[in-house]
Amino acid sequence: MARVLVADDDHDQLRLFKLVLESAGHVLDVAADPAEMLRRLEQNTPHLLVMDLRFPDSRVGLALIRHIREQGSTLPVIVLSGWPEELYGQPEEAMVQLILVKPIGPAALLKAIADLL
Repeated sequence: MARVLVADDDHDQLRLFKLVLESAGHVLDVAADPAEMLRRLEQNTPHLLVMDLRFPDSRVGLALIRHIREQGSTLPVIVLSGWPEELYGQPEEAMVQLILVKPIGPAALLKAIADLL
């Protein structure tokens, strides 16, 4: 299975992702704020990043996506958002592999991860 970093400022979402992904055999790391996400990316080198777009707002999420790519990372990125239209049509849309709309069921999330890995 894969090392997955999940970044979301909603602690309930993080607990849910942790339960779902670990029960599927993935090694999960979580980040509850942008600075923590960047630290964990540097420290643990995950196979995949799953991140909220509004982290805490879409401008920050977009900046994080740009930062990851400007650092030369080819890490697959899944963006989860209740407001995907804030990413559609932006340059950062082409920098992520997949955009999923919240709420998402566990089976759909696991399938998306499996498809990217």
